[in-house]
Amino acid sequence: MNHLWSPWRMKYIENYEKESGCVFCNAQSKADSAENLIAFRGKNAYVILNRYPYTSGHLMVIPFEHKSNLEELNPETRAEMMELASRCTTISRKIYGTESFNMGINIGEAAGAGVLGHVHIHIVPRWAGDTNFMSTTGETRVLPEALEDTYQRVRDGFANVK
Repeated sequence: MNHLWSPWRMKYIENYEKESGCVFCNAQSKADSAENLIAFRGKNAYVILNRYPYTSGHLMVIPFEHKSNLEELNPETRAEMMELASRCTTISRKIYGTESFNMGINIGEAAGAGVLGHVHIHIVPRWAGDTNFMSTTGETRVLPEALEDTYQRVRDGFANVK
């Protein structure tokens, strides 16, 4: 068990209140802001920042429809999700100089899905040497940028980078 104290962990634990319903459906029902972290809305899907990112700029592409897997989505939605994922990589390269990416979809509990029932694609920016002793031995992630700043940069990226 890790006994390292972290202000982020304490804030998360002290303020954690299980949200009722689907966190993604709840987010899409609110106006776009640093509160709901939606950076871009398309016709069938949207891009949102991960509230607990692995790295700065960790984004997710989520269909508006609450479906648990890709095969339940229509082809138009699946295609838009892939286009948005591609656009996320373009924007991340432009605003962060991202070298590489991990992209993935965890479908179902056994696959490690953190939000069951609402399929989504993770886009995680990566740089050479971005895994350091803090994440490997301290089980703590250090983000060089506040989530609100990341939100504004990504939102601006969607407005300015085609």
